[in-house]
Order: sequence, then structure tokens, then C-alpha cells
Amino acid sequence: MKSAMALLLLAALAMPAMANDGAKLYTEKTCNACHGPAGNKPLMPDYPKIAGQNAKYAERQMLDIKSGARANGNAAAMKGVMHLVSDAEIKALADYLSKLKP
Repeated sequence: MKSAMALLLLAALAMPAMANDGAKLYTEKTCNACHGPAGNKPLMPDYPKIAGQNAKYAERQMLDIKSGARANGNAAAMKGVMHLVSDAEIKALADYLSKLKP
């Protein structure tokens, strides 16, 4: 039992701390520059409002832009920053966005 708890603790410590903080990542990865401070007031009219978006959908879109599977619309603008975001950070960002008020 103690060894299982120790393994869980080690696993938790091994995860990057910032990957769990979507709000911090949203600012650090400059998402706010284009999508607005709360994800609901984009810089340009054709940029999406992402606050309140379904977490799985947002995660899939970010992963597809990062991989190049999605290259339509404004994907080219995001492609320039998505290489700086790990998959764990994408998940944290998607979760954070889903909890924002649209």
C-alpha cells in the first residue's frame, strides 16, 4: 500500500506543474493576445470566441493544428505558436477554456 502511494506521489511530482494551471498557460502561451483575456473577445472578428468551448473539441482542434491535420481558416496563425505547447498543456488549456463563461 505504501509503495502504491509512493508511486502515485512520484507520478504527480513528475508532471509539469504548469500543465495543470490552464489560466497561467493561457497567458504564458499568448492565447489571450488573439482570443482576449477571457477567451470571449477576440482581437479580430474572424477569430473564434473560445470561452466555454467543449474541452474535448478544443483539445482536438489544438492537436490537429499542431500536427498539421487542420490547416483551414486561421489555423496558419495558430500553427506559429502551437509548436510551443505540449500535449499535456493543450489538455490543461482545453479544460480551462471549457470552464470560462462564454
